[in-house]
Amino acid sequence: MPAEIEVEVVFGIPEQQRLVSLTVHSGATVADAIEISGFAREFTDHDLSSLPVGVWGHLAARDTVLSAGDRVEIYRPLQLDPREARRRLAALGQTMRKSDN
Repeated sequence: MPAEIEVEVVFGIPEQQRLVSLTVHSGATVADAIEISGFAREFTDHDLSSLPVGVWGHLAARDTVLSAGDRVEIYRPLQLDPREARRRLAALGQTMRKSDN
């Protein structure tokens, strides 16, 4: 195994989305990558330690060991459930397709 691996960490809020590429030591965990990303200092209005996290769209524990090329994702709560958004649009006679808006 290489001594260092490349990973990405992503987080977003409606106004701003961030992706950083990092070089971390082999054996680094999801928590390590989030710490190194600096997002906790950048997004001070959000308690990143309490938000769920995942790797490539699958929920993961913070002690999950990363592999080269992994993308760590920090999930924030949805502002509106997608089903509710569709109901609201349907009430207006619209759909989520661009051509309807």
